[in-house]
Amino acid sequence: MKDSKFNIAVLIDGDNAQAKLIKELIEEVSKYGKATIRRIYGDWTIPQMNSWKEIINQYSINPIQKFNYTTGKNSTDSSLIIDAMDILHSNSVDGFCIVSSDSDFTGLAKRIREEGLFVMGIGRKTTPIAFVNSCEIFTFSENLLPKIELVEEKKVTKTKSPKLNIRIIDKAFDISINEEEEAFIAKVGLSLRKIDPSFDSRTYGFKTLTQLFESLDKYMVVKNIVNGLNQPILKLK
Repeated sequence: MKDSKFNIAVLIDGDNAQAKLIKELIEEVSKYGKATIRRIYGDWTIPQMNSWKEIINQYSINPIQKFNYTTGKNSTDSSLIIDAMDILHSNSVDGFCIVSSDSDFTGLAKRIREEGLFVMGIGRKTTPIAFVNSCEIFTFSENLLPKIELVEEKKVTKTKSPKLNIRIIDKAFDISINEEEEAFIAKVGLSLRKIDPSFDSRTYGFKTLTQLFESLDKYMVVKNIVNGLNQPILKLK
C-alpha cells in the first residue's frame, strides 16, 4: 500500500505512548505512506515527558504543549482531537495515525473514517477493542519491539504467542479467491484487516504473512513472479 504521495498525519498521545519505539513507529507508518505531519501532545513541564525530549528533533516531531489545569483531567486528548479535526478539514493529508492506547480516541477514528480517509492506530495490546475496531489498521506496539527486547519481555511476563483463529483465516481466504480458487496473499492480508483491524502476523510469531501461511497445514503458498517481484499466491492443499 505504500505510496510516497499518500500523506499521513501522525498524532502521538505523549502520555500514552513509548518514546523508545519512535523509530519503529515511524517505520510502521511508512509502510502505508509518508508521515508529513508529526506531532506529539503532552505537558512538557512534567518529568514523565523527559524521555521524549531527546528524540523529537531527531525524528522531526513537533511538540505541542498542553497544561493540565485540573487534577484528574487530561487536556492532551482534547488538544489532539481538536488538531486532528483542523487537519481533517484542511484537506492536507490522506490519512491519520493515532498513537495511543486510550479509548477516548474512538470517536475521532470513526469521524475520520466517515470522511473517507485512511486511519490507523498504534497502541498496546490492552487498547480497548472499540478503539481498535474503529481504525482500518491497528498495530500493537508490542509487535514493534526490537527482537532482543521482545524476547526479554516474554521472559519477564512468561507470555506465549496467542493461538491463531483459523476461522478468520478461512473467511479472509474465501472472500479473496478468484475463479481458480486461489488468492494473492496480499489480497488475503487486506481482507484479514477488514475482518480484524489488529490482525498482524507478528502477533503470532511470524515476521510476514507468507511465513504464517507456510506454517499452516491446510494452505499452500505458491511462488509467483510478476515484473521481477514475488507476489505469492495462496491455495488450499
